[in-house]
Amino acid sequence: MADTAIAAPDHTAVRVALWRALHVQVDAAPHVLEDEVGLQLVAPDEGWRQRPDMHPARMARSRASIVARARFIEDLVEARAREGVSQYVLLGAGLDTFAQRRRGLTESLSVFEVEQPDTQAWKRSRLAELGLAIPEHLHFVPVDFEANESWLEQLVRAGFDPKRPAVIASTGVAMYLTKEANMATLRQVAGLAPGSTFAMSFILPFELIEPEERAGLEGAARSARAAGTPFLSFFPPEEILALAREAGFADVQHVSAAQLTERYFAGRADGLRPGSGEALLVATT
Repeated sequence: MADTAIAAPDHTAVRVALWRALHVQVDAAPHVLEDEVGLQLVAPDEGWRQRPDMHPARMARSRASIVARARFIEDLVEARAREGVSQYVLLGAGLDTFAQRRRGLTESLSVFEVEQPDTQAWKRSRLAELGLAIPEHLHFVPVDFEANESWLEQLVRAGFDPKRPAVIASTGVAMYLTKEANMATLRQVAGLAPGSTFAMSFILPFELIEPEERAGLEGAARSARAAGTPFLSFFPPEEILALAREAGFADVQHVSAAQLTERYFAGRADGLRPGSGEALLVATT
């Protein structure tokens, strides 16, 4: 890991960045997502690919889930941009590299990365060290969630226009929040301009996950609890759809792992496919 006085990102953000790079390095083409910029940011030790959580075969479905959800959301952003939407918000942006990789698309988009101040400061420092310029339309929005700062208020201060439609994405966050906190986010986004779209990943209850995957997800939940970041919320699809309708969204859809498999992994000789434990909510105002 790069040596810096600024607190480094948490292990989850680092793992996601490394999985995205590992997909390019160990999985056969065509790649669902091509992203090795996060690997440059993290600059892990030489033996990073020997880490247990990087095991090419054992972690294949987790890795596939990460690249599938990222590709789906980037496709969604691109489609909405063609329809005239010009704002893209990443809630809990972590080490996402959309703004660095999709420069052609960001010329017509204002991209807002919402993240904890320390993580964001670390990322900005690493971008500078690597000589990766910050695009003009990328806005960093530091929000201290632990101090109950309002991400929406900070977003508006950073130049976001709540009267214009936007795409808002939140991946790998919902399970760490209480159901009440998730509902509060749904209500906030549902109050944005008509034509706004919210894409959120969520974890299914263990009993809805394929049996061969349950032990792995239960282990991940135990590890998260031991690290002080326990999984707090699991949603059956019908529940998250009902909550989104209650929050005020006009149209709600559930995108399952099976649908992502059909869309991005069909016909692969290596059998790579996402795990069954994560799905997406896509809700439009």
